[in-house]
Amino acid sequence: MTESSFLSTTRAFYDAVAADYAELSQNELAPKPLDRAMLSAFAERVGAAEGGPVADVGCGPGHVTAYLRELGLTDVFGVDLSPEMVAIARRTHPSLRFDEGSMTALDMPDSSLGGIVAWYSIIHTPAGELSKVFAEFDRVLVPGGHLLLAFQVGEEPLHIADPFGHQVSLDFRRWAPDRIVGMLGETGIAVGAKLLRDPDGTERVPQAFLFARTSKPAR
Repeated sequence: MTESSFLSTTRAFYDAVAADYAELSQNELAPKPLDRAMLSAFAERVGAAEGGPVADVGCGPGHVTAYLRELGLTDVFGVDLSPEMVAIARRTHPSLRFDEGSMTALDMPDSSLGGIVAWYSIIHTPAGELSKVFAEFDRVLVPGGHLLLAFQVGEEPLHIADPFGHQVSLDFRRWAPDRIVGMLGETGIAVGAKLLRDPDGTERVPQAFLFARTSKPAR
């Protein structure tokens, strides 16, 4: 089956910038207490539910995966589209599991995950593909499984070209939170909490965080 062009473009972009991105993001969470609080609340909810493993989908160099482990989620692993990102994550966090994969077709059985974190990883997915991604999340989550989404708020994408001197480019899509809430609801994933925070000194737009759970019945 032919791969969607946005996947190949995204993979090529992050393969090219992987080393630079990993260095830039290694301390990303340190100055962001609200972001850390969102991850901590997610870890507490998933840990209390004991619903199964947790996947950090679009994990990049693995810093969020590692932070979730520090928060007490012992059965957590990362998935990323970029082989270079996965290689860096494995070298940096050798005690953790990292797999190559796409959020459009996760290599996991139905109802096999207790939780998913998609930390700024839906930002390259075209609007027409997002419902498929959310349906895939719903498929692999257990009934009542938890989802945490983080993304930038806005209507217009940001196009980035030649980052760190590499000859690649990519659109970074921003989303209206209510639109994402509606799309999740159509998929069967209900949003229970929403946080919007103002941009910090390194950001251009507000940031959104959504806590959600699958509403499918137990089998």
